[in-house]
Amino acid sequence: MTQGNRIVVILGSIREGRINDRIATWVVGQLKAHGFAPEILDPIDPEILPVQTGDKQAVQRLRQRMAGADGFVIVTPEYNHAAPGPLKTLIDAVNAEWRARPVGLVSYGGISGGLRATESLRIVLAELHSVTLRDTVSFASPWRRFDEAGRITDPEAAEAAEAAMAVFAHRLHWWADALADARAARAYDPEDS
Repeated sequence: MTQGNRIVVILGSIREGRINDRIATWVVGQLKAHGFAPEILDPIDPEILPVQTGDKQAVQRLRQRMAGADGFVIVTPEYNHAAPGPLKTLIDAVNAEWRARPVGLVSYGGISGGLRATESLRIVLAELHSVTLRDTVSFASPWRRFDEAGRITDPEAAEAAEAAMAVFAHRLHWWADALADARAARAYDPEDS
């Protein structure tokens, strides 16, 4: 298993007062504990936010931030039974960067834990030639589970989340390594052969 796979962690919300930061902090800590080299990509970053209006320079910066990643983890809330619109816009802004890369999905929301958001993203990411992990990590009512520093406050809930993340991380390593080997052996796109 390769250590230090570069994983870009993409936050899904740009709303004021979002809890996305807390959950992403937990995810980054977990990924580091499992041997990954995670980097945050925050859609409210002033250099990335103009992607929302199709700004070509912002799209180029997004491409640069995603280039060479071994995989991605999207941390998303569920808004109205789907992923947030700004996340979808960010995903749609680039294409080649997603190809033949694994994407793990971490979701949160009300009682469903954001699972409908992950299901809406699977269709989109498949169209972009990504491989989404079957295993997800989800949090129902995270505003009651995470403190301001991104720690899960209930020890039992923390243990369950860490167990789910261990499976998630194993699968992410497997797909990141397998797809890297496949890309090295043969170009994914026929025109690149």
